[in-house]
Amino acid sequence: MRDKDQVKLSVTRGLISAFTNELVASGKTPQTPIEDEAALAVITRASKQRKDSIEQFEKGGRPELAEGEKAELAILETYLPELMSEDEVRKIVEAKKAEMGITDKSQMGQFMGAVMAELKGKADGGVVKKVVDEVLG
Repeated sequence: MRDKDQVKLSVTRGLISAFTNELVASGKTPQTPIEDEAALAVITRASKQRKDSIEQFEKGGRPELAEGEKAELAILETYLPELMSEDEVRKIVEAKKAEMGITDKSQMGQFMGAVMAELKGKADGGVVKKVVDEVLG
């Protein structure tokens, strides 16, 4: 507030509201401290919403609205841990493939579930899916 940064203030207030909603939805009181995993899930969800909005605004020819969403996304990303690169994901996917003995695409669902469980919160789901498709393809 003191910095008069309206975008950061708006994003922070939105997150506090989302944290409260998450607590109430899980049957807790708003005064209960939120767990780190739940907070990370809320911030990740907000980040995905901004990415979707940016994509939709750019498709709709509204770059001025996309700019506002990009500013909010930049603030949200400061609260998220750094995600793994595609090369790091590829190493883990290939190691998991060897460990599980996956030979073809018919086992993709089971394989994808195992990989996502291992990389939850560490890598973007879109990147993981792309790498899994390439490795099994």
